Amino acid sequence: MSDALYTTFQEPLRSGIRVAYLTVAGGYNPLHWHDELEILYHLNGASDITIDGKTYPLRSKHMMVIDSHQVHSTYNHERNSMFLRIHISKKYMEKYVPGLELYRIRCTPDDVNDATFPEYLQICLLLQELVRAYSRDDVTLPMETEGYVLQIFSRIIRCFGYPQRELPTGVDVLTSERIRQVITYVAEHFREPIGLQEVSDLLGLGKEAFCRFFKKNMGRTFLQYVNEVRAANAFQDLEDTDLPIAEIMERNGFTTQKLFNRTFKEIYGCTPSAARKEVAKEK
Repeated sequence: MSDALYTTFQEPLRSGIRVAYLTVAGGYNPLHWHDELEILYHLNGASDITIDGKTYPLRSKHMMVIDSHQVHSTYNHERNSMFLRIHISKKYMEKYVPGLELYRIRCTPDDVNDATFPEYLQICLLLQELVRAYSRDDVTLPMETEGYVLQIFSRIIRCFGYPQRELPTGVDVLTSERIRQVITYVAEHFREPIGLQEVSDLLGLGKEAFCRFFKKNMGRTFLQYVNEVRAANAFQDLEDTDLPIAEIMERNGFTTQKLFNRTFKEIYGCTPSAARKEVAKEK
């Protein structure tokens, strides 16, 4: 799903860094994952970030790290939330830190204690400097950006990085890989009818075993998750297009208005038509 009002600072650097400024619509962004490590710095408002089933509050002028391949979702409390987001390829960074891909990064609000707070505060100050550098937008911006990101990431590794063997994740490797397979499959096919048989076959499980596996590890049924993804993409269409609501419903895989309305209201607290009226007020 594409981000609302997305502005990229610059194209990916040769060092495997992508920096972006995001204004993201309020509400729920379903579970997803990516190959790169992600640093999120909240510029306004408040969000809840769920990583591997645990939810952390992220407030304005605070940061957290989502490690590569970690399954996560976000819930933004404000109508529009602003982030500085940095994606970093750990593979590219191995030229500086050999074996980095074998390290795990744990930097959430729960991981910041009295001993690590001074370093955490310094990282947040560097992130603020990066935002200010962007506002100047001069010819040295790519160079300055890379310098700031390298400083930020080196501090994160030093203070919040652990060899993988020393950090139990609570989720085994096979389970994590299966979850990522399902998430990727749904992201690619949510506009189409998705049956339990095809996704069960994807993991080499029977339908009943798959349903138990998914509910245990995702905290919801597979159908609930698919409808969450469909509703989140429908919300994006309501924000970004003038398409009729019935057409938005159909193009995002919903087959009945009743199911569409119910799912949408559970996530966003209002009906699709009410959300469309709010969008119209703001234009």
